[in-house]
This record gives sequence, structure tokens and C-alpha cells, in this order.
Amino acid sequence: MLSSSDIVANKTKSSFAIRTYAYLITMVSQGPIRNLSHPPCWDDVYNNEVENFETNGDEGEVWFGEETVEKMLEWTLDNYPPNTEPYVLDIGTGNGIMTVTLAENGYDPGHLVGLDYSEPSVKLARAVANARGHSSIRYVVSDFINETAPAPTEGVSPGNWDLLQGTYDAIALSGRSEDGKTIVSRYPPKVAEALKPGGMFLITSCNFTEEELKEAFGAPELGLTYHSRIQHPTFTFGGKSGSVCASVAFKKN
Repeated sequence: MLSSSDIVANKTKSSFAIRTYAYLITMVSQGPIRNLSHPPCWDDVYNNEVENFETNGDEGEVWFGEETVEKMLEWTLDNYPPNTEPYVLDIGTGNGIMTVTLAENGYDPGHLVGLDYSEPSVKLARAVANARGHSSIRYVVSDFINETAPAPTEGVSPGNWDLLQGTYDAIALSGRSEDGKTIVSRYPPKVAEALKPGGMFLITSCNFTEEELKEAFGAPELGLTYHSRIQHPTFTFGGKSGSVCASVAFKKN
């Protein structure tokens, strides 16, 4: 996989993730905000997206691009068909397009939850879902790293999700938490904690290679085992070959 700087420089069509990622890096390097885990970074991005939606009906751009969402949908259909009625938690839901896509392809909207620590993000996701007729999708403002994940449904333990989907690119640029640990190092254990035995986590990243994701989430103490990967298009730039993003699935033992 190419480095983030290579990808941003590439002249091919870039995803919202890459362009927003570059914007946030600039904010950190030039502005008063030194930590991308700081919600105002994302609030600025999604306040603008909310305004565009309310003014023009623009749902906002797809975080990793529409083609990647389609591939994630195909993987989900293969591994968790709608008739299995899985409970799905979308971590860092953004405009909620992944949850809406699942609902539009036969998944029970009442089993879908989008989580984000940016309130404007959740506001946008709710508005998009409502406009598409999926008001029963649940969206929650929550800090996945520092708070317990919401329960799939009432009367069920929070650690009982069938499927988690998400990324941790921005979290990887964060600093350290009060306990001295890097914030990114606390993400994999939170994923393992939220999954039920046999449940799976599908992570997509535009800044980490497949091998790096396997190393981060495949540590023995987590109880997560590599399950499968999604093949993404590759390209060559500056003499290097790579893909815009990597998607890897892990299963809880």
C-alpha cells in the first residue's frame, strides 16, 4: 500500500477519506488543535456537511468512496446474509451511509446502529436515514475509546454485537490518553470487548496496510483471528504499486 502522502498526491479520483484526512493533518500542523481525537476537528467537517444537506439535499460524500462501500456490502452479504438478522455497529459512522446501505439491501434497520463522537456527524446521519425512509436506524453520540459501546438491543450485554464495521485512521494520529497509553493502542481491545464470541470486525483503512492491520488486531491477547480480506483496485504512482485502502475482517474466538 502507498503512504498517505503518495495517495493524496495521486491524480486519480480520491475519496472523501483521503481529502478529509489531509485537511485534518493540516489543521493539526498549523492550528491550535494538536490531537485529532479532539471532536471539534470533526465537528467543523460535519457542520459543513449538515448545512449542505439542509440547503441542497446533499448527503455528503462517501468516506471511502462508493466502490468501497459496495465491496463492504458484498462482504457483509456473503458473511452475514440479511436472513441471519445480525446486529451491526458502525463505528465512526460519518453520514451513516454504511448503515443506510445495509438497510436498503434487506437488513433490519432496527438492528443497525451508527456511532460517532461528533454530534454534527450523528445529526447528519439521522437526517440522511430519515430522508431515505429508515428512521428506525439508531445513531448514537459516543466516544468508542473511552465509553462502553451501546448494547445491540435492550436487555442485552453491550459486548454482544454480531458485526462491527469501522476504521481508525484519524484515531491513529491522536496522542496519548490520561493513562499514558497511545489512544490508537486502546482501539483493538475495545473492538474485542464489544464483539460476541464468533462475531466479526471488518476494518477499512486508507492509511494502514493489510499487514499492519493484521498486526494491530491479531494480537493473541485480543482473541481476534484473521478471517478474510476485501480486494481493492490497485494503481501505480511514483514507481510504487498499492491500493487506496485495505479492508480486513477478524473473528472473535
